[in-house]
Amino acid sequence: MRSNGSEPNRSFVTNARRAQIVDAATDTIAEVGYANASLARIASRLGISKGVISYHFAGKDDLVAEIIRQVLQHAREYMEPRVNSKSTGPQMLRAYIESNLEFIRDNPNQLKAVMEIARAALADSKHPFRPNADAGMRILAEMLTRFQNAGELRPDFDPDAMAMAIRASIDAATRRVIDPTFDIDRYKNELATLFHLATRVTED
Repeated sequence: MRSNGSEPNRSFVTNARRAQIVDAATDTIAEVGYANASLARIASRLGISKGVISYHFAGKDDLVAEIIRQVLQHAREYMEPRVNSKSTGPQMLRAYIESNLEFIRDNPNQLKAVMEIARAALADSKHPFRPNADAGMRILAEMLTRFQNAGELRPDFDPDAMAMAIRASIDAATRRVIDPTFDIDRYKNELATLFHLATRVTED
């Protein structure tokens, strides 16, 4: 009976410790960059030994993979309800742009960490975490195509080109989020309006 009762508690403690390590690693990478975020430095931030991190993660690559997984999952959980609550193509496109930028605004350290990881990966062709920007653009292009086919967006723009422009504009905010003078809410409103005007159905 004791062993059955202790398993859930052990799992809870393990998950809590893993979450602490991931949070500390995220903040460390955001502050000092990917290359300088050693396991020893992350452990020092938590006041634990490096061996504790090694108990929970196979190494830095394993830990970084978990950071990326959690950030992507968090972003999906943050954005999807906002987008799916809308009923028309133009509303969903605006919600997509706004929720992307609101996620960046509300989670700056997560975005800074991912940006630092991506920067390191782009500088090293053998880096295990080379970014795949094409996947996000492809999903957005498919969404734009679906709205065009439904007659909800202007039919004569190229969905791939528009998706690339939208993603590039959102990614630009990711790079600017470290600037305290950057007004991301104003940028969000301008960007949402810009792409609404660029994609809306107009009367001949």
